[in-house]
Amino acid sequence: MTALANRYDFVLLFDVSKGNPNGDPDAGNLPRLDPETNHGLVSDVSLKRKIRNYVELARDGAPGCHIYVQEGAILNEQHRKAYVALRPDDEKAKKEGKLNPKNDEEAQRLRDFMCRNFFDVRTFGAVMSTGINCGQVRGPVQMTFAQSIEPIVPQEISITRMAATNEAEKKQRAEGSEEDNGRTDNRTMGRKHIVPYGLYRAHGFISAKLAERTGFGEADLDLLREALVSMFEHDRSAARGEMASRKVIAFKHASALGNAPAHALFDRVEIGRNIAGELRKIDRQIDNYPPARAFSDYVVTINRANLPEGVEVIEWL
Repeated sequence: MTALANRYDFVLLFDVSKGNPNGDPDAGNLPRLDPETNHGLVSDVSLKRKIRNYVELARDGAPGCHIYVQEGAILNEQHRKAYVALRPDDEKAKKEGKLNPKNDEEAQRLRDFMCRNFFDVRTFGAVMSTGINCGQVRGPVQMTFAQSIEPIVPQEISITRMAATNEAEKKQRAEGSEEDNGRTDNRTMGRKHIVPYGLYRAHGFISAKLAERTGFGEADLDLLREALVSMFEHDRSAARGEMASRKVIAFKHASALGNAPAHALFDRVEIGRNIAGELRKIDRQIDNYPPARAFSDYVVTINRANLPEGVEVIEWL
């Protein structure tokens, strides 16, 4: 695998329409919000989950592209695979509930096995010291929380289920119905929270120096880029409405350590409202205009003037 030679910083823009991008279970599944500004939030964990799911679908367990953090997976059993591979004749490696490396050399070999076989360990890193100890890996790819460009107003929608769960519920509801309309009342009330529309922005970082330690290479970068562009296409559900990646703007550095601070490059990507064909800065002066309800209500600009030497702008999407 070709080693990664360049540092990258990237901006991910995605939107949600009539859905819940990242509900908070501690708040009745209400979409996550910054309580001081009412800007919507989507956690980095949620975004990484979608990347993992895409890689699992796209590569279907191909060598080197297994997923470490899977729904319902027992992480210690993932660690055990490394011990069994390194100690094929050791019966304890196949059964013991606690395992530790014998020395520093074996500890490194265990980490290398996990990085070599699991895409998400090689990419995002992992803490693998629970019971069956494979150490800790710091991943070269990190992402921030995504935040909506403008404040969002979540809506609570009432829903009903017309079918009964079982015969007893059907009988109870039929006997309790006071309507004389010939219809058996099997309705169960529920609710959903949705965001009518929101455009979200997240930042990502890819360290070539950390990639050297995990084996994250050019092929992994291509797969990550593919996932960032297409991950929402395979994550459909009624609860999430319509979600889509809209822009992925990368800053490629000529050197592994980088040629400019990430924050200065991110400042070059500006987002404004498209009002009557004119770019308007997002501030309190546009409060009287209709709220944004589509990506076309925004304008995304990239300041390419006087880029730092050794920095290139690449639009992955």
